[in-house]
Amino acid sequence: MDNHQRSWAQTVAQSIIEQLAKRHMEGSFAADGAQARREILAMIPQGATVMRGGSVTTTSLGLWDEVARLPGVTLLDPYVPGLSKEQALEIRRRGLLADVFITGTNAITLDGRLVNLDGAGNRVAAITFGPAKVILAVGMNKVVTDLDAARERIKRYAAPVNTRRMSYKTPCAVTGLCSECDCPARICNAWSIIEGSLYPGRIHVKLIGESLGY
Repeated sequence: MDNHQRSWAQTVAQSIIEQLAKRHMEGSFAADGAQARREILAMIPQGATVMRGGSVTTTSLGLWDEVARLPGVTLLDPYVPGLSKEQALEIRRRGLLADVFITGTNAITLDGRLVNLDGAGNRVAAITFGPAKVILAVGMNKVVTDLDAARERIKRYAAPVNTRRMSYKTPCAVTGLCSECDCPARICNAWSIIEGSLYPGRIHVKLIGESLGY
C-alpha cells in the first residue's frame, strides 16, 4: 500500500472500531502484517491454550511458529502434517474450550458485523461461544458495506477460491462460480453473523492495513 491507501485504511478501520465498541467487541488497527503479528502475540496470556482456526490471513502473518514458541503456551493445531482426519477432528473439538481462539473472518461490515461461512462449522462455533478470548486477524480487503455485500463476497469469491486452495472437488473449484451445489465436498454449510457480544471484549478484531487472505 502507498501512503494514500494506508491513510484510507486507518481512517476506515477507526470507524469500524467505533462500531465494534457499540457492539461490545474490541478492535484495533495495525498498519501492516508485522505489526499485527507482534500485537496479536502480545495478547496471548502466558500458559494459555491457543486454538488455531482455519485462516489464510493468520498463516500469511507467520503467526503459528511464533505462537508455538511462546513460553508455557499450548498450541492446538489441526493442520499438523500427518494427522488423520479423526485426530484433526478431535483437536477441533478440544479447541472449543481453548483459552484463546485465533482465526480470520470472511467479511466485516462497515457497521461492525462479522460474517462467516463454514464447512464443518467449528470456526463459526468457536467465534460464537466457547473459547474465553477470540482474536480475529482481518485484512482491509474483507471490509464490505453491508450484509448483502458480505454474503456476495463470500459466496462469489471467498468460497470458490478456498475450494481451490484445499483441492476440493466442487463445481465452484472448476468454474470459479457458486452453483449452490449439494456435493459431499461442499464447504458452504454453516453461516454465522455476529451482531455483538454478550461478554464485552471477548472478541477482538485486529484490522490490518493490507490485503490478506481470501
